[in-house]
Amino acid sequence: MAADDVAGEAFLADCRARVAFDLLANTWNSVVLWALRDAPERPGELRARIGGISAKVLTETLRRLEFNGLVERRSYAEAPPRVEYALTPLGRTLLPSLEALGEWGFRHGDAVLEAQDRSLDQN
Repeated sequence: MAADDVAGEAFLADCRARVAFDLLANTWNSVVLWALRDAPERPGELRARIGGISAKVLTETLRRLEFNGLVERRSYAEAPPRVEYALTPLGRTLLPSLEALGEWGFRHGDAVLEAQDRSLDQN
């Protein structure tokens, strides 16, 4: 399906575009994917780099991304054991879209926050 075809879709439950929307609906999925864009990282390093994410939520997010084929887990038989996570080729295909969303956020984030403030002031 071409990008232009998405506009006419009904976004049914089995629509492939919904796969992408569902992946991006979880806040941490995009954050973790973006954090892994430069190099593989260990969970502790990743958590420190991201900030504001608990170890439990990071683990859940990494497992979800691994399940969806976007991240791979690499285990090293060392003492102590070492684990790293890296983007897969499929995961890398999302980086341009994530970058575009981030740019949109930088450009329009203030306007969104102002709209939220106005809405709160009206309630």
